[in-house]
Amino acid sequence: MRDKINDDLKTAMKAGEKDRVGTLRLINAAIKAADIEARPSGKDKISDTDILSVLAKMVKQRRDSIDQYTAGGRQDLVDKEQAEINVIEAYLPKQMSEDEAKTAIAAIIKEVGAAGPKDMGKVMAALKAKYAGQMDFGKASALTKDLLK
Repeated sequence: MRDKINDDLKTAMKAGEKDRVGTLRLINAAIKAADIEARPSGKDKISDTDILSVLAKMVKQRRDSIDQYTAGGRQDLVDKEQAEINVIEAYLPKQMSEDEAKTAIAAIIKEVGAAGPKDMGKVMAALKAKYAGQMDFGKASALTKDLLK
């Protein structure tokens, strides 16, 4: 994953794609920060799964910014954030639809033997381990809560 991002960064630099270069540098910085955070736990570099989580977090931050900029009437900033999302999402696996997510959540609930709302943590941990980067865990949390009632 790191190699692909760095190769794409070099290609974008050679092609003179300033916006893409900027976004790829932001991705590298976020990964580097996560690497540094992981050092106390004995890891030198985070795994590809952790990188997917970092990228998903970056997309979520940009979507939140888009909401703010839209409310403030700043279409220029909305467009910039959306362009960054498009670059970041190229490295994420295809996102699940809501129906696919419900099916996956139901399967995990069955797999971990969740009986009620008190098992929410177990279900969410299993979902994050199995479907990192493939679903919005904010929405997944609400769906899980509905299914565990």
